[in-house]
Amino acid sequence: MDILRSVRAVAEAEGPGVVDWDRAASAAKEATDPGSIAISDAERAGYAADVRDARSRLTEVAGIEFDVPDTVEVQNRHHWIDASVGTFRRVMDPIGAAAADPGGPDGTFDATPAKRGPAFAQDVSRVANTGSMAFALGFLSRNVLGQYDPLLLADEPDADHGLYFVHPNIVAVASALDVDYPRFRRWIAFHEVTHAAEFGAAPWLPEYLESRVERGVEGMVGGEGGVSRGLDPDAFAELQAAMTAVEGYAEVLMDRAFDGEYADLRAKLDERRGGGGPVRRLAQRLLGLGLKRRQYERGAAFFRHVADERGIEAAGAVWERAENLPTGDELDDPDAWIVRVDP
Repeated sequence: MDILRSVRAVAEAEGPGVVDWDRAASAAKEATDPGSIAISDAERAGYAADVRDARSRLTEVAGIEFDVPDTVEVQNRHHWIDASVGTFRRVMDPIGAAAADPGGPDGTFDATPAKRGPAFAQDVSRVANTGSMAFALGFLSRNVLGQYDPLLLADEPDADHGLYFVHPNIVAVASALDVDYPRFRRWIAFHEVTHAAEFGAAPWLPEYLESRVERGVEGMVGGEGGVSRGLDPDAFAELQAAMTAVEGYAEVLMDRAFDGEYADLRAKLDERRGGGGPVRRLAQRLLGLGLKRRQYERGAAFFRHVADERGIEAAGAVWERAENLPTGDELDDPDAWIVRVDP
């Protein structure tokens, strides 16, 4: 870990885009200890068994048939950065492409002394954006435990999804929470495989989420004369409601499918989500992680009510078609969703 080299990587950001992604990834890795993935054969078999058992239990409890991704990786923090930078790039590049024409009709700047200001401002903006992304990638790589990656906005729509476990973080957090490591590892596997179940049950879901992201991006960079209209409020509301459903359903289903006691794990993880020192809390606010926590809580409350009233399999009706997703109002009034969908 070398902070000086991290800063240097950001300062040397270059290229035509709003973010120099190679420099952002390099800076994030320079500022982050990768951690060890020197795991035993028994640990590797444990990960595989956790994923296999989670799929079996989730199929049994929720009545959902699905496959886990072919790509299941035990990663260190640097591996996670490399795997995730593409996701960030796919979301950000359309904004950069639309914003890359501040000069002449060919998108270039006039290099005469009187007109160097915009080019200089673009360079400064690129360095700032690269630094912001390096900070985000580094912070998340030190905190993410596992991840199901549906590869939204991928160039190849049929690309296999990914399932990742950041081993050094799982070990570190299990120790910090004073919980049994194999049990905690299994708990994380159940959570991530639950996301695979959701996307497996709803093959329309990736396209639905992608279209809302794209509409939002178009609103930010489109408009008459290239003037931003701002984020499309309807697209944003639909995206938020869908992600709240994704996170909330996963919370409730994993609780009902996990093959062991989990109350202490749930309590300690909830405390971790809202805890930490001032720097961590600031980073969470800057990265919108407080919003993600509210998504967990709001979505979980919705699905607990539906599952208590109609059963967990009935709650899975949300994935039958896009029209079954709860609206923002229904998330706070699950009985209204039950009346409308009649699962």
